[in-house]
Amino acid sequence: MTISERARDFWDRISPRERRLVVLAAIAVPITVALWLGLAIHDGLSDMETRNERTRKALRIIDDLKGRGPIKQTDDVVATMGVEPLSLDPYLTAAAQKAGFVLKSTTPRNPVTKNGFVTNSVSCQLSDLTIDQLKKFLQEVESSSKVVAVTRLEIQRRDYKGKDKLDANLEVSTYSKEPPKNGEGAGSGSAGSDAAKKGG
Repeated sequence: MTISERARDFWDRISPRERRLVVLAAIAVPITVALWLGLAIHDGLSDMETRNERTRKALRIIDDLKGRGPIKQTDDVVATMGVEPLSLDPYLTAAAQKAGFVLKSTTPRNPVTKNGFVTNSVSCQLSDLTIDQLKKFLQEVESSSKVVAVTRLEIQRRDYKGKDKLDANLEVSTYSKEPPKNGEGAGSGSAGSDAAKKGG
């Protein structure tokens, strides 16, 4: 017996009330499945939009920081700037603590001397941070000292796990005045001493 014959035989054997229920079920099931699929797609799109908004927010932070650029040597900053560079390790560790995470390590870069100023930089990798943690950390780094700036920032979005977390690679620099070169001032003193001896 074919499937159509079995269906016809089943239809003939059931009562009119049961036939109405079968018809209603035949209508309701596709509608229910369609509604379920629609809700599932809507939830998926909502999650995607939430992740996209987080990414857009992170990109806005990056654009804002890039727009600031490296620290500008204003007269006030230069006037208070010393020849000893700020120690970046404890500075960044304190900023990380205020942002609610632990800074694991930093990698120092070779100092760069140019136009009478010395730039000391370190690079570090940050993992498993929320956008708020990263934002607060960057704000602390940029605002706690006038001679410190974020000079490079790369943010990576995590798609495989912890989708609400970010990884970041950044470089932070501090600026100081170039110290006097060895022998500056000593020559004049020596010359003055020799002259005094001769005069004596």
